[in-house]
Amino acid sequence: MDIYRSRAVLMTVAAAVFWSTGGLIIKILPQDAFTILFYRSLYAAILFIFIFRKSLLRINKISIVSSLFYAPLLILFVSATKLTTAANAIFLQYSAPAFVLLLEPYFNKVRLTKINIVTVILCFTGMCLFFVEQFSKPDNWLGIWLALLSGIVLAGLLISQKMNKPDYQPGAVFWGNILVCLFTLPHVFQVAAPTMEDHFYLLLLGFGQLGLGYALFVYGQRYLPALESSLIGMLEPILNPVWVFIGYGENPGLWAIIGGLIIIGALILRMYWIEVKNKPMMSG
Repeated sequence: MDIYRSRAVLMTVAAAVFWSTGGLIIKILPQDAFTILFYRSLYAAILFIFIFRKSLLRINKISIVSSLFYAPLLILFVSATKLTTAANAIFLQYSAPAFVLLLEPYFNKVRLTKINIVTVILCFTGMCLFFVEQFSKPDNWLGIWLALLSGIVLAGLLISQKMNKPDYQPGAVFWGNILVCLFTLPHVFQVAAPTMEDHFYLLLLGFGQLGLGYALFVYGQRYLPALESSLIGMLEPILNPVWVFIGYGENPGLWAIIGGLIIIGALILRMYWIEVKNKPMMSG
């Protein structure tokens, strides 16, 4: 393993770990979702300016579309994490690839293959299990629906970013954060300012979890195959509820764990299936 590849693996693992801390920090913070969203996106945008600089001004029509998906994605995820368990929020958001597989044939003119159909069926089966436990917890319904909607919105973001050139992608994320700040700014004026301790956690969310996590993942993608970076990225939904359980004592519930494992397992199996199928046969 050359030094660039090994460094890329470490960077991508670090990105997934940073991303996975979001659920715990959101749960710990006493502020409401909109206050957290404002400061989180503000700090992330500041970090993006230092890292990407003038490239953030490089935008096109698809970048604008991506920003319009990215902003509500953040709002839905943070709101869902506040309203239901972190496991529900992150696992249902990771149902996005299932929606991508359904929608991509219409946008990118690709064929809906059998393995994609099986993956979608498994993912939707896993998603249904999240609703089993909610019949005894009616107060969680709104969070569940918001988390499911975040998966649909994330699918839109993934498709739009895939249709765009890599040079335009950081700008789309940056301006998405600016949109979140503008949307939540009126609310911030109406609530008490966070304490210094709260700002420490908000800095971790903005600089670390959101900003640095994205920057590290972008670096890793330069030197790793898409399959490998995607598999490493799967550490996020696995670690997210673990940190929340350890640091906050939140039990995700048996059905949520089973449903989440089905979704993640289906996506991993599909990645390996595609990799094996596309690998050239060795001649003897």
